[in-house]
Amino acid sequence: MSKQKEFNDFIRAIGLEIEQAQVKLISAANAQMLLHYWKIGHFILLHQKKLGWGGKIIERISNAIREIYPEKKGYSPRNLKYMCQFAKQYSLNTISQLIVADKELEAPSVAKVLLAAKTLNDFEFGQQVVAQIQIPDLNENIIAQQPAAQIEQIFTNSPVAKINWASHVILMNSKLPLGVRYWYMKQAVEFGWSRNILDLQIENGLFQRQIEKQKVNNFTATLPKPQSDLANYLLKDPYIFDLAGVKDRADERDIEEQLVSHVTKYLLEMGTGFAFVARQKHFQIGNKDFYVDLILYNIKLRAYVVVELKATPFKPEYAGQLNFYINVVDDKLKEPHDNKTIGLLLCRGKDEIMAQYALEGYNQPMGVSDYQLSKAIPEELKSALPTIEEVEQELTQLLEQKDHKE
Repeated sequence: MSKQKEFNDFIRAIGLEIEQAQVKLISAANAQMLLHYWKIGHFILLHQKKLGWGGKIIERISNAIREIYPEKKGYSPRNLKYMCQFAKQYSLNTISQLIVADKELEAPSVAKVLLAAKTLNDFEFGQQVVAQIQIPDLNENIIAQQPAAQIEQIFTNSPVAKINWASHVILMNSKLPLGVRYWYMKQAVEFGWSRNILDLQIENGLFQRQIEKQKVNNFTATLPKPQSDLANYLLKDPYIFDLAGVKDRADERDIEEQLVSHVTKYLLEMGTGFAFVARQKHFQIGNKDFYVDLILYNIKLRAYVVVELKATPFKPEYAGQLNFYINVVDDKLKEPHDNKTIGLLLCRGKDEIMAQYALEGYNQPMGVSDYQLSKAIPEELKSALPTIEEVEQELTQLLEQKDHKE
């Protein structure tokens, strides 16, 4: 190894340590700020209760803080009200329950359900855990009754301390049940969502589309556990694509052109771990030419995903066409270390009973979902999404790892 390479490796290691330290410092600062806001909220609520202060006291408190500490920001009447709401929603007892839920879900015998959902059974267990979480009435002074160091440790070790204040405001405004908010918190931490992306995912009902929806697929019959459960978890119904300029009665080619032109927004909706492989991939089978609409690769599933787009409601014959394309991709692209190729049929509506019947008997894993066209993704999100180059780099790294293993 040359001295220059040794030096470059050293600098890369130092750079990694600097980056990790910066992340930890930012994270610690965020947790301390949230703890401060949480305590302020409790102080106000306590004194409102003990002294009979009404709601107008918030504005007086804000003005007093501004007079004494004119350089301090973040104590507007609006923000102080959010601090009180924050304290109400996350009492010390509630925070302790969230920590217990985290430990149970991350124990060796239980997959990290709400983070990656490796098995469906584990997720059902996770639902039971979050269903038990209740928000008690604020009837005690938790600040006075607990040692300050113990309170700080409990708070900063909780999932509540892992996301930023702006994201908490989004969650508080959402009026979602605590268990669902907990799921969005875990997702935001896992995937590094900004407040804008969190807001978008809540607005588009990601929890309902990914978790609550009974999805149409044959994964249990065609894939081994835990891959079948992970595939079912990753599938959404419906998918919501932001396609500016697409006509309401767009055909498959128009929709497909838009999806690939805005591949980053498309992959955001598909979910984390999807990499773009090809569009209108040409295969010559016998004396005929065939073109697969979209081919993706999912890093978590370690499998190709064949996507067929239909501008019409589901028809049983669509399953046969998708099965054919999966067989072709398995033969032409799939490597021995790849898992079974998965097919995803996206239609403009479906009869779920008919679609489930249509999948019976096929030995290839397939799912059927609706999709909707939306223009809801705001412009400011574009900078927060991965670039095409980043998607391609992720796929290239994966392929290099495969080649190295071979």
